[in-house]
Amino acid sequence: MEERILKSEYSEVMQKSFIDYAMSVIIARTLPDVRDGLKPVQRRTLYDMYELGIRYDKPYRKCARIVGDTMGKYHPHGDGSIYDALVVMAQDFKRGLPLVDGHGNFGTIEGDGAAAMRYTEARLERIAQDGLLADLDKDVVDFVPNFDETEKEPSILPARFPNLLINGSEGIAVGMSTSVPPHNFAEVADATKAYLNNPDITVQELMRYIPGPDFPTGGIICNKDELLNIYETGAGKIKIRGRVQVEKKKNGRINIVVTEIPYTMIGSGIAKFLQDVAALSESKKTADIVDISNQSSKDGIRIVIEVRRDTDTENFINMLYKKTRLEDTFGVNMLAIKDGRPEVLSLKQIIAANVDFQFEFTRRKYTTLLNKELEKKEIQEGLIRACNVIDLIIEILRGSRDRNMAKNCLVNGETKGIKFKNKGSAVMASQLNFTEKQANAILEMRLYKLIGLELEALIKEHEETLTNIYRYEDILERRDSMAQVIIQELEGFKKDYQRERRTTIENAREAVFVEKKAEEADIYVMIDRFGYIRGVDEATFERNKETAFAENRFVFRCKNTGRVCLFTDKGQMYTVKAEDIPCGKFRDKAQPVDNISAYSSEKETIVYAAGQSEINLYRLCFITAQGMGKLVDGGEFDVARKSVAATKLQEGDSVVSVAIYKDQKHIVLRSKEGYFLRFSMEELPEKKKAAVGVRVMKLKSTDILDEVYYLKYNDSTVISYKEKQIDLSRLKLGKRDTVGVKVRV
Repeated sequence: MEERILKSEYSEVMQKSFIDYAMSVIIARTLPDVRDGLKPVQRRTLYDMYELGIRYDKPYRKCARIVGDTMGKYHPHGDGSIYDALVVMAQDFKRGLPLVDGHGNFGTIEGDGAAAMRYTEARLERIAQDGLLADLDKDVVDFVPNFDETEKEPSILPARFPNLLINGSEGIAVGMSTSVPPHNFAEVADATKAYLNNPDITVQELMRYIPGPDFPTGGIICNKDELLNIYETGAGKIKIRGRVQVEKKKNGRINIVVTEIPYTMIGSGIAKFLQDVAALSESKKTADIVDISNQSSKDGIRIVIEVRRDTDTENFINMLYKKTRLEDTFGVNMLAIKDGRPEVLSLKQIIAANVDFQFEFTRRKYTTLLNKELEKKEIQEGLIRACNVIDLIIEILRGSRDRNMAKNCLVNGETKGIKFKNKGSAVMASQLNFTEKQANAILEMRLYKLIGLELEALIKEHEETLTNIYRYEDILERRDSMAQVIIQELEGFKKDYQRERRTTIENAREAVFVEKKAEEADIYVMIDRFGYIRGVDEATFERNKETAFAENRFVFRCKNTGRVCLFTDKGQMYTVKAEDIPCGKFRDKAQPVDNISAYSSEKETIVYAAGQSEINLYRLCFITAQGMGKLVDGGEFDVARKSVAATKLQEGDSVVSVAIYKDQKHIVLRSKEGYFLRFSMEELPEKKKAAVGVRVMKLKSTDILDEVYYLKYNDSTVISYKEKQIDLSRLKLGKRDTVGVKVRV
């Protein structure tokens, strides 16, 4: 055959390949199926445990055995994902109804991870076995080949309840994610029954049974009125708070005790909460905190914050809601696989999908049971009929040469070759017309079946079979009967697994925290050459003025309620709240500017710092290394943002000097090659901060500005330049945008 080269557009190939990859991840890895509420790894792990016989009433088995078997047979994507799925299904603080019974260290609510799989053991919970894995032998679901076609696995598990709602789900796929909150089992069962009785029920009516999520960690849902829209659209945000109690001790001290946390705080969120509370005290947001302790145990959460006797507890609790994750939002996005494609589903759609699935596998189950009962009926009728003519059958068996001859006579009435005692028996034998199955059952029947009691039992069993057939046919023919079967199963599960609701749902008021305003006062801010910042009060500064100026690059005054502006060589301005600057004694430890602002000392250098209140009153002078300059109105820098562009720079340029223009008369520019230019400040034009500015000094291509001096009226400034003393006020007065004079050394 002649070879042909097929040419394709690279972008089209990439697009198709990426879509195929994305859908593979979405369908086969990340998103749960709406019918059983399980991701493939969860489904395969549960089925493998079922196949291994690790039932709820059997001994625990090593998790390493479960993980290895699952990976080898059904899920070849690494042991980590399988064990993680197994652990989560066993954690009662993450799942409304755990499906795995774990034995050993399966992690804690505070973020401690589970022990290695070689140490832990597990088995199925009874609800998983009865509610998700039962009747797999009755052809209720399709089985598909595994990844290497050496095993068969169920494409879906026959879930008797909307597991997606009860246990929730989280997952991030390619370009989409799912986040379904857990719900109360009894409430979901009642809502499912209501839908079975009235398929036209609305979401609002379903919410009479399911008022909202029921998180395993409890807490308080604060936005009750928004839940209807969330359940109708399948997406939204639920605001949840931890539960807080106030305990008054005998010594007069007050304890603020957190007894329930938001669901989103599971894991490292508790440690972060403790750090945030400590930070409130360290940053002087509050002076009420005396001590913090985490007294949580296996009995529940108990985080104790000891506060002062005169603390306004309501305001303090509101501060916790506002400043920490004790109040948080749970993003709802009820995305699941429905009919083979991802879809955001409403509350009713999730219940409807599970109910439709239950009808499907219940029909398949009772079709299988009916066929078995019909087969039993056929055999039972043959045996009963055979007992009535047992003498004839014995005569046929004794007169036949082999089994086939006897069977042919029982089925077709063929008497040729069979020896009978009389012609009457031959005539009766020719009239026999048992079925194949009946004939086989008669030939295999044991003699003890002829005992009277055994015959009575056979007749009674036949009556039970007829009753079952009538019942199964009624279930299969009438939707109401099948619905009643599903409802009875739900009621049985509800009776065994219902529990009290843990999460309270209400329309809570917005937490209003009234922050105590500090009394306005002047402070002095000092920034040293290492980029450490601290503040002191006016009295402390006056006592240590000389040392302050000697040890720090920038020293300036500002209000303790104001902000500090930091200008860098990259043309950026960063703002820092004065209240965030550590203030205390003169020798107290300072803090890196990086820690309290968006400024990074690794990327840029501070060239000027001042209080924003002072900057607002004047104009700022900007001079760059490439000889550009301008004046900018200080009001342009009165911004609330943490970082803004202070000036526009040309490529490769940097800011050399920023200064407040108050009473300076002249400006002196010095280049790296020793050129000095002195001219009047009035020659600098005022521009916007987004402008580059004008050229202030002509420079050679190899030269740059590296120093700027400002001279006041009658000011005599002497500098040392290459061991030569230069009086700047005696330099020749020139014009802006000139070369200047070169100082000979």
